[in-house]
Amino acid sequence: MMRLPKFDFHEPATLDEALQMMGEFGVRAKLIAGGTDLMVNMKHQLMSPEQVVSISRMDELKGLDTSNGMVRIGACFTVADLAESEEVGKKLGALRTGAKALGSPLIRNLATIGGNIGTARPAADLPPSLMAYGAKVVLKKRSGERAVSLNNFFKGPGLTELQPDEILTEIQIPTPPPHAGAGYINLGIRMAQDCNLVNVASFIAMDGPDGVITSARIVMGCVGPIHLRAPSAEKCLIGEKPSESLFAKAGDAATGDCTPIDDFRGAAAYKKAMTGVLTKRTLGIAHKEAVS
Repeated sequence: MMRLPKFDFHEPATLDEALQMMGEFGVRAKLIAGGTDLMVNMKHQLMSPEQVVSISRMDELKGLDTSNGMVRIGACFTVADLAESEEVGKKLGALRTGAKALGSPLIRNLATIGGNIGTARPAADLPPSLMAYGAKVVLKKRSGERAVSLNNFFKGPGLTELQPDEILTEIQIPTPPPHAGAGYINLGIRMAQDCNLVNVASFIAMDGPDGVITSARIVMGCVGPIHLRAPSAEKCLIGEKPSESLFAKAGDAATGDCTPIDDFRGAAAYKKAMTGVLTKRTLGIAHKEAVS
């Protein structure tokens, strides 16, 4: 039986108190919300923080606000709540799809949106759609806060822009404009486990229901050290009218934008090919939503 290493557990009552602790503890501390990643990593001796600071009971980190052209989601909003939220589904359908795809019901009940982002796993379900929607994360410390685009947040597997004295408190997503849509698909090796082989999210905005594509973002997971944008695929969409052949062309371009490796989950060539397939399919979903 695997045992947890020894650590001091703290459960501050307020965010200010938690920020003070992280400022004092620095690299010796890890935050815990749902614990679905941290506890596993600690049991496997991959992490052994001296201090564990829980933010799981802070109501100020559990909000959902969709006013003023922005969707703001607290870092401790659970994945289950994301999956069940009609409001999220109406404005950010691809994010809700990603939440429904994440793990088992038990994991979704515990896991948080902030945790799924903060662990920086290239196979995570929520970052692709969040990046496709143009999301930012708010990073707060005692002396102030900053907003960082998710495009610049991930630095490598398990590595992020978050500093030891900072807490990821909120995710901010611009409400998509009219005639915009997004799609998300994950390809896994078994159901109800967070073992994605490839996952892709695509977003397009059009200048009218029968118009051309004015902006596009395609985000690929599991095919690089971090979630990757597909710049050449995005470029071939801009200024064009949506069509199945255009989306197939973008899918082919996306295969050149990813850098998968062979591992126990699958061969690099297969992952590359499936990235193209999922890009085409998610663009189809995005287009359907944009014109509905």
